[in-house]
Amino acid sequence: MDMGIIEKMRLDGKKIFVTGGARGIGKSVATAFAQAGADLAIVDVDMEEAKRTADQLAAENGVETIAVKTDVTKPDEVDAMIETILSKFGRLDVAFCNAGICMNIPAEEMTYEQWKKVIDINLTGVFLTAQAAGKVMLKQGGGSIINTASMSAHIVNVPQPQCSYNASKAGVIQLTKSLAIEWAKRNVRVNSISPGYIGTELTLNSPSLQPLIEQWNAMAPLGRMGRPEELQSICVYLAGDTSSFTTGSDFVVDGAFTCF
Repeated sequence: MDMGIIEKMRLDGKKIFVTGGARGIGKSVATAFAQAGADLAIVDVDMEEAKRTADQLAAENGVETIAVKTDVTKPDEVDAMIETILSKFGRLDVAFCNAGICMNIPAEEMTYEQWKKVIDINLTGVFLTAQAAGKVMLKQGGGSIINTASMSAHIVNVPQPQCSYNASKAGVIQLTKSLAIEWAKRNVRVNSISPGYIGTELTLNSPSLQPLIEQWNAMAPLGRMGRPEELQSICVYLAGDTSSFTTGSDFVVDGAFTCF
């Protein structure tokens, strides 16, 4: 008897890394991967929080996890991350290249160092981790890479000034499409998600962001920010075998914010 769609969407036995996985969107999606049966490497610059998240997911879901401290802007650290993951799991099936930052600074005031930091983490970091994952997956004969872009790749956010963030995320989408084309015939799929405003614990508890959140919610068709768990199902889909014909796509999950 053929398996039902729910059974087909499980990730049992798959080995996945999540960058920026210690908290926020990364932790939420990692939780969904673990609930679907995948073994996980939680990758973050905050080793203490990464280990806490990894231990929690292992205890709650009966999967294998490791925490790996990595600065995604440094090629040698990314290479070491891959070596650590392969030594633990033996293979790599899915990469969620999610680490990112944002700086709200007027363009005329932004320093070169500030610009470069955002681009290095959000775009170069995605390239380095996707490239490293791709090398492994090409040798294995397949895999799935999911990159975190943003609705900011499609619109210019207001009222906050964030040109470096917007440019970096637009770059992630074009990088995703380029890698998808290069690797399509070798069974390595590459897609991106473009979240709208997501109410992570850090965002919601930031006093400086409260005035902005009020404006965002007033503009939002749904009248609210998204929740991290509302990104889980699309990532589980992209990580699994039911998305075998899906590559080079960007999935906007923004409550229709970019529709006007």
